[in-house]
Amino acid sequence: MKLDIYNQKGSKLSKKADLNDSVFGIKPSEHSVYLSVKSELAAKRQGTSKSKGKSEVRGTGSKPYKQKGTGRARVGLIRNPSRVSGGTAFGPEPRDYSLKVNRKVKVLAKKSILSSKVSSDELMVLDKISLDSHKTKGFSEILKSLGLNSTKVTFLILDKNDNAYRSSKNIHNVKVLSSANVSSYDLVNNDKLVIDEETLKYFNKI
Repeated sequence: MKLDIYNQKGSKLSKKADLNDSVFGIKPSEHSVYLSVKSELAAKRQGTSKSKGKSEVRGTGSKPYKQKGTGRARVGLIRNPSRVSGGTAFGPEPRDYSLKVNRKVKVLAKKSILSSKVSSDELMVLDKISLDSHKTKGFSEILKSLGLNSTKVTFLILDKNDNAYRSSKNIHNVKVLSSANVSSYDLVNNDKLVIDEETLKYFNKI
């Protein structure tokens, strides 16, 4: 499979990008994508919510008044969840929300997302992404040249590029991420995925 390569100024180059069909041309597995994204979002949850039960709230443990003869409802504990200032029944407890997903499922999810991006024309390949300074203006010019001003875009670069990270930081709906550490959620959470040639070579080896 071949794909056009562009430079930062938006001009199409004469050479073409070679896409590995086993990565960019498979039938997407939506369920694998669902499992992978679900586990990644679950892992971000702190799981620190907590409420006090009836054994933890302040108050005596003795019976407030006798069982019979008062004309009132029987009460055994003032910290009962049904009473004002009582404990919480079945309240939240600290827990780990992480979900286990097999490595092969995670790989299949990334392949499925990349294949979907190609088939829906949401993948763009640049020869390289380089900036001389960390100013936002430089990255804004790249977006304008590529016609991606009002699009939710994710840029993937393999080599460390501090100027690219810093210059894109203040631009709405634009992310610059490392190809080696990108998650399935980051791959799917955009309208356009832009990768450089080094990233393409890296993905071709998945």
